Amino acid sequence: MPRRKLSEYRSKKLVNDILGLKYEGWSVASPEETTKVGGYDSYVVKVDQAVKGRFKKGLVLLDVAQSDLRNAVTELQNKGYSSFLIEPYVTHEQTEERYLAMTHDRSGYHLLCSNKGGVNIEQNAKSIEKYFISDDLDWEAVVEKTGIPHSSLQKLVQLFKDNFFVFLEINPYVVTAKGMNILDCAIEVDDAAMYFVDGWNEEDIRHPSMNAKREEEEEVKRLDANSPASFNLSVLNPDGSVFLLLSGGGASVVIADEVHNLGLGKELANYGEYSGNPNTEETFIYTSQVLKLMLASKAKNKVLFVGGAVANFTDIANTFAGIIQALDVYGNDLKKQGIKIYVRRGGPRQEIGLAKIEAALKKHGLFGGVYNPKTSIPEALHTALKGLK
Repeated sequence: MPRRKLSEYRSKKLVNDILGLKYEGWSVASPEETTKVGGYDSYVVKVDQAVKGRFKKGLVLLDVAQSDLRNAVTELQNKGYSSFLIEPYVTHEQTEERYLAMTHDRSGYHLLCSNKGGVNIEQNAKSIEKYFISDDLDWEAVVEKTGIPHSSLQKLVQLFKDNFFVFLEINPYVVTAKGMNILDCAIEVDDAAMYFVDGWNEEDIRHPSMNAKREEEEEVKRLDANSPASFNLSVLNPDGSVFLLLSGGGASVVIADEVHNLGLGKELANYGEYSGNPNTEETFIYTSQVLKLMLASKAKNKVLFVGGAVANFTDIANTFAGIIQALDVYGNDLKKQGIKIYVRRGGPRQEIGLAKIEAALKKHGLFGGVYNPKTSIPEALHTALKGLK
């Protein structure tokens, strides 16, 4: 997956360390591990699995006594989670909360900040100021707005670049006479850089479904274990509107990244791919899982993008035959929901495969567009997602 979320524990360690701040926190995976926590009278216990809106979902427990830590982790574990963060409980005034974020896109690096941070930052979106990070940036204005020294801001920018971050959010943080206190921190990284950095690794990656796998994810896991081909599927947003059915290789990364670049990252429902020339039956099984997820999504408008680069040896006609079989099974339900499907693919026997899948999509009233390699992946994807922006 191109964009992956780090644990809050690792995120805070990276940020605090670069700023020279002391960080007290414990990453635990079970109630038994709470025995390693100590030194404070009261704690915060929260799920550390890239779950958004944790406070509103009851996944953050405040002012927990040392003697209650085991029970607190058990309570959260019983809700289906397996990664937790324990920190000292620090009181502060909500009016002191601030917001800072950094992003990276094709145009470069951006810094966003607000003096109205916290869980309701989206309701205070108008308070967010955005700066393009360049040699011309007025850093004094940013220092005044954020309350963070220029040297610390520069260190955060360098941390962002050196560790291949694509997103950094510190929300909220509090500035006091003693310095900066980071209360929550989220980082997304480009996982292609995993073998080039020392600050994070695969063990630091988190996603909401990592513990309680959906039936469709488990089915794909079984499929992968029993096939010489390769299959993987991760649910990112069960109620997303953008679904992907991708064939492996660099194109899969390009497609998922392009969805984010178009501003639809939060609508991305799944990520996964098949590779290694799967047969028709295997492709049918894999496609069926993606279509079942799509039908279950509560999004009003949904699009499926079937994509990939030009394959070297994967038989396009054979794999598309499996996709067509799945469309024959779920076609009526997909049509009832007004779903459109777009295809961009190339490789051995592409003419046969593309012609047959175009006919199948038109037969079921699902046709959005079918493209061969003469149309670039971004161009085809832009057309597919145009109606969702």
